[in-house]
Amino acid sequence: MAKVPAAAVAASGLIGGYGVARWTKKRQLGGAVLAIAGAAAAQQWQRAAGGRAAGALTAGYVAAFAGSHPLAKKVGAWPAVFGVAGAVALASWVVADRRA
Repeated sequence: MAKVPAAAVAASGLIGGYGVARWTKKRQLGGAVLAIAGAAAAQQWQRAAGGRAAGALTAGYVAAFAGSHPLAKKVGAWPAVFGVAGAVALASWVVADRRA
């Protein structure tokens, strides 16, 4: 079975977490999606690039989630989510995925 890149897992967690929270109107479910995908991506980052890189990418993932909120006030919710998901995916690819 082909391995899903951590970049895709992380971006999907941000996009999917927001989508689930919005469509179900249950923020906790969106948070669960966000957390599960983040943990899966962090595990892949650890294996591919080591602990320091995994820690930095995980911090970036959390910062992207937090940063999407004020960004959404300027550009809209979906553009903000797609923007931060793209940034996290790019960082993941540069730091970990292209090595794997």
